Amino acid sequence: MYPTVNYSSHSSQFSFDLNKSPLFVKNNKNYINILSVKQMNSLKNVSLLDIFLSKHNIIEPHYHQNSAELIYCITGSVVVSIFNPFTKQLQHYTLTPGKVANVPQGWWHYIVTLVDNTHILAIFDAPTPEVILGSDILKITPSHILAQTYCINENRWNQAIAPVKPATFIGSPQDCIQNNRTSPHYSFHPIFQYRQYS
Repeated sequence: MYPTVNYSSHSSQFSFDLNKSPLFVKNNKNYINILSVKQMNSLKNVSLLDIFLSKHNIIEPHYHQNSAELIYCITGSVVVSIFNPFTKQLQHYTLTPGKVANVPQGWWHYIVTLVDNTHILAIFDAPTPEVILGSDILKITPSHILAQTYCINENRWNQAIAPVKPATFIGSPQDCIQNNRTSPHYSFHPIFQYRQYS
């Protein structure tokens, strides 16, 4: 249900400076600002994330349980990857300035940055976007449940996810050293991670 707005009230807010509303900051080139009904009380069924990224950064895999998401590229370039639950396929969309991708409500997706100085908007059809992050799912699900469910070695699983931090939002961590990889590159692999905006 959307909040009731009294547009004649002196407390109604019709403008806001997004620079004063950080959601997540990895560093000065990779951060997310949020605008929701919490920041501007005159909003009804719309909110947005103002996202700045540098090359090789990833908005971790996640889904939004309460809204669809329209991703609009302002500058730079990203690949938006969406898991289509009807076709059971991972679909990839390269966005450059002026291009958009639509992520239906509840669909698993992630975003990979292809160039430095990328700026995108994520627009939601809800007064506050909610999110379930893969990093949270990985850290909260008991390892013995995953080991038994998927017939994997529990100790190896625990070692594999040890570096995962809940609420990663923009990965990989700055101190990340990956084995079998000499330089960052983008490949179309389903990765699992993401969480709720508050």
